[in-house]
Amino acid sequence: MDMQIKDSLLDLIGGTPMLKLNSLDTGLCNLYVKMESNNPGGSIKDRVGLSIIQEAETSGELQPGGTIIEATAGNTGIGLALVAALKGYKIILVIPDKMSREKILHLEGLGAEIILTRSDVPEGHPEYYQDVARKLALDTPGSFLANQFGNPANPMAHRTTTAPEIWDQMEGKIDAVVAGVGSGGTLTGLAEFFKSKDPSICMVAADPEGSIVADAILKGEYSYEGGSWLVEGVGEDFIPDVFNTSLMDDAETVTDKEAFEVLQIILKEEGVLGGSSSGTLVAAAAKWCRKQTEPKNVVTFICDTGNKYLSKAFNKSWLHDNNLLELEKFGDLRDLINRRADKGEMITVNTSETLLVAYNRMRASDISQIPVLSDGKLVGVLDEEDLLFSVSKEPSKFSDNVALHMIDRLDTLQFDASKDELLAILSEGKVAIVYKEETFIGFVTKVDLINFYRNKLN
Repeated sequence: MDMQIKDSLLDLIGGTPMLKLNSLDTGLCNLYVKMESNNPGGSIKDRVGLSIIQEAETSGELQPGGTIIEATAGNTGIGLALVAALKGYKIILVIPDKMSREKILHLEGLGAEIILTRSDVPEGHPEYYQDVARKLALDTPGSFLANQFGNPANPMAHRTTTAPEIWDQMEGKIDAVVAGVGSGGTLTGLAEFFKSKDPSICMVAADPEGSIVADAILKGEYSYEGGSWLVEGVGEDFIPDVFNTSLMDDAETVTDKEAFEVLQIILKEEGVLGGSSSGTLVAAAAKWCRKQTEPKNVVTFICDTGNKYLSKAFNKSWLHDNNLLELEKFGDLRDLINRRADKGEMITVNTSETLLVAYNRMRASDISQIPVLSDGKLVGVLDEEDLLFSVSKEPSKFSDNVALHMIDRLDTLQFDASKDELLAILSEGKVAIVYKEETFIGFVTKVDLINFYRNKLN
C-alpha cells in the first residue's frame, strides 16, 4: 500500500472534503458543505493562520524569536497558535469574553498567552478587543500584529486554496456560495476567485441578527445599535478592511435560535458536528435555497468542529439559560427550572452513596447543590457548603454516606407559587425546591431567576 506520510502537521491544512446535506429543507436546490472542521486545528482559519505567518516571514515583518499578537474570536487564534507553536514563535491573543471554554483551553494548550476583553463594547472603547491588541503590539518590542481584519494574506488564503478546491470538487457546477463575515477574508477571497471563473456565481453573506453586515450589503449603509449574538466567529459591528462588499450579491440574516436549531438537526440526522458559526452559515444557505425558483447548486461551510462548543451549543442547560430551546411554556415556576427532575434530567445522588461520589458528580456537572434520593423520592439536598464543612474537619469523611451530611429539612414550593414566594426563599441563601403536588420537579436558583429576567429583554 502506498502511504502518504506528511513531514509536518502544517502539510495537513487544506484539502478538506465536500459533503452533500440531505436533512434540511432546501427547496429546489442542492446544498453542499465543505468540511473545514477536518483541518488539523479544527477550522477554516488554519488556512489563514498559515498564510499570514508565511507572508510575514517572507516580507520580514516577523523575525525569528518574534511575538505574534492578534485580536480574534478564537479560531484565527487557534490557527495562528498552531503555526506559531510549530515554528517556534511566542503568541499573545486578545479575545472577547464570550468565547467558549473549549477554545480557550485549546489555545492555552498550544502555548498561547490569553488576554480576555469585554464582548459588549464597540470599536473605539478602550476594552474593545482589537484596540487592546493594537496597543499591545505598539508596546511589545519585536512583535508582529497579524491583523486578520486588514491583512491581504487573509483573503489570499481562500483565493489560492479554498476556492480552487471547491471549484475542482464541484467540477465548476456552482451557482451560489454562502459564507460568514468575521474578518471578511473568507468571502472576499472566495468571491475574487469565483467571480473570475463565472461572474454569475452568487456570493451570499450569512449574518447573525444584530450584526451590520447584511445591511451594509443589501442597503449600502448600516448603523450598529449595540446588538449582540451568541454564535461565535461571524457577525461584525464594522466593515473590516479586507471585506470587499462590492463583490457580494446577497445576504441572509439568521437568529441565534435558527443557528443552534440547525446544529442539532445536522448532528442528529447527518452526524455532522459543526460549530456555532456553521449553524449560521447552514441556516442562511437553507433560507436562501428555499427562495429560489429553479434548481441550483449551493456551497457553504462547516467552518469548525462542534467539539469546541460542547459546553454551549450542545449543552441543554446552556441552551435553556439562553432561551434557545423549544420548550413548552407554563407561565409558572416550571419555566425557570434548568433541569427537570421528573423528566430524568437532573444529576442526583442516592443516600447510600458517598460524599466523594456526590462531589465528583457536582464537579463534573458544574453544580453547587445536588438532590439526594431514596427509592426515587427526594429526601434531602447536599450543597457545596455542607460538603466543605464536613470534609474540612476530617477529609476521611469523603467515604461517609451522603445521608449523614445532607440537609433533610427542606423548604419547598408548589409549581404555581408566586415570584415573591420564590424570592423569599432565594433571599435566605437557599435553593428553591419545586414540587407539583407530590412530585419533585426540580430546583430554581438565583441564577435561574436572573436568566429568566434577562431573557425578557429579548
